[in-house]
Amino acid sequence: MRTTLACLLTGAFAAFATTATGAPLPAPAADLPRAATTSTQTAVFAGGCFWGVEAVFRHMKGVHSAVSGYAGGRTKNPTYEDVSTGMTGHAEAVEVRFDPSQVTYGELLRVFMSAAHDPTELNRQGPDVGTQYRSALYFVNDEQQRIARAYIAQLDGAKAYPGKIVTELAPLTAFYRAEAHHQDYLARHPTQPYIVYNDLPKLEALKRDYPSLVRAAPLRGTP
Repeated sequence: MRTTLACLLTGAFAAFATTATGAPLPAPAADLPRAATTSTQTAVFAGGCFWGVEAVFRHMKGVHSAVSGYAGGRTKNPTYEDVSTGMTGHAEAVEVRFDPSQVTYGELLRVFMSAAHDPTELNRQGPDVGTQYRSALYFVNDEQQRIARAYIAQLDGAKAYPGKIVTELAPLTAFYRAEAHHQDYLARHPTQPYIVYNDLPKLEALKRDYPSLVRAAPLRGTP
């Protein structure tokens, strides 16, 4: 179980999903087409320690920013230490701002549900245990809710994973940005054991399974 040093535990495996066949996930049957004009939309994903989830989205085409933070709980303006107690109701989460003319919500969702984390692990990801590490999708509008709900049903119906998907689906009420030292963490600490064991394999899975969605160079710095 993680302590206040949370993400510093070294795991023996990466917390990303292995499908029943070992193949990439199918695309969502319910998705919006890519937009005809450039704009910015927001989506929020929770999938365990935010360092790795954020890094995956920073490597995706069409993503303007990926910010680590907290969502889904009761406490206003929580700190990392607050959330790590498991008492705030928050999950470690990542706010993604993206251009729907370059990448759709469904495409983000497809990567999140496979390369970025394991949606069949309940209240944990890899070595990190607790409700703050739960799998969750916080939708910002009815379209995201519809696409996410349909995709979960699609994957469960196809038995894409050996286990049932346990991802929470809830409206976004607030997103609280995490402390500055958590932002762009993987890029700044690429040799840390936790990153090597748990998060670098997620980037490898993204590049291997979804090469058309990978940007030429990852986003760097704190937006």
